[in-house]
Parts: sequence; structure tokens; C-alpha cells
Amino acid sequence: MALAESDSQLTPGIADIPANAETSTVVESRQPTEAIIREIIETLLLTFFIFFIVNSLIGRYRIDGSSMNPTLFDGEYLIINNISYYLDTPQPGDIIVFKHPNNDLNLIKRVIGMPGDHIEVRNRQVKVNEQLLEEPYIAAPPNYSGSWDVPDNSYFVLGDNRNNSSDSHSWSFLPEENIIGRAMIIYWPPSDWTMISHFDHQVN
Repeated sequence: MALAESDSQLTPGIADIPANAETSTVVESRQPTEAIIREIIETLLLTFFIFFIVNSLIGRYRIDGSSMNPTLFDGEYLIINNISYYLDTPQPGDIIVFKHPNNDLNLIKRVIGMPGDHIEVRNRQVKVNEQLLEEPYIAAPPNYSGSWDVPDNSYFVLGDNRNNSSDSHSWSFLPEENIIGRAMIIYWPPSDWTMISHFDHQVN
């Protein structure tokens, strides 16, 4: 209130100021501020939108363990494609990330069997529909044996480190709805950066 009294003594009366002068001054001082705030809000909204879209399309995961040696190693970080299998179905040889059917863990394994396939592991060899698989990517041949018939809407997956992997040979089949996406790129550490190689199994 004291400040207002001081101003009233040192400044012209209201009647001496043109009506449009005050209006002009107010508009000129507010317009840049409002424009800057609007641009900041629009930029933030666009950033959040792009972030949401990107995170819907891809996922980032860290390898924890040795079940996919020698293809993938403990501590590596991957980018996966989250929409691959909305557009197509997993194929034999694909490396996929999925939710474990019996708990909340996310795992990464290689697709070996499709719905309807007969899988047989015997004499340290893997056969699909009586056809021997060529598997240059494994750490060592499996030292276990068994046979499985893959039901509808399910897959049979194995780790490349066959004798040190929790996979379909131990906990059975992977439901299709548990599949999260297809592994694409190792992006960390930088020395390991590479596109992930999926082996094309021609299984009849």
C-alpha cells in the first residue's frame, strides 16, 4: 500500500495515460511469455508421445546368466522388437524374449519347435519331426534325452547352452501369449555391439 502511494506521487495520473498505451504494454509483456510456455508444453507433450511410441515398439533387456552362451553373454544389453509377432509368428531358430510360464521372470531362448511339431532329444542330438537339426550356435550337445509333442498355440524353446539352461526340456511348453518380442541388437557393452543372428531352420 505504501508503494502504491509513492507511485501515485511520482507518476502521471491515470487520465494522462492513453487508454491503449497500458493495454499495448500488457499485451507486449505477456505474449512472449505465453508463447514460450506454450512451446515448452508442446515440446514436452511431443517428447512424451515419442517416448511412449518408442517404448511400445522396442524393449531393452539385460542378459542375466549363461543359458544362451555362446550366442549371448551375461551382462549384455539387448534391444528387442515388441511388435514382430503381432505381424508374424515365431519361426524355428528365432531368439525370443518371453515371460516364464510358471513365474514372473523374463527369459530369452531359441525357438526349436512350432505348434504340432514332434521334438526328440536323443544321443546328444535334437530332431524335429524326425529331421536332425543343424545347430552351429550351441555350446555343447545336450546330455539329456526326451520327446515332446508341441500343442496348439505353444512353442518349444531351448537355450543355446543346452546343458545349463532352464527351458522347455525342464518346464515344458511356452504358451504363445507369453512371448514378448524378438531379439534384435546387442547394444552394450559397445565392444559387443552387433545385430543378433537368428538361425533359419528349414523344418518340414
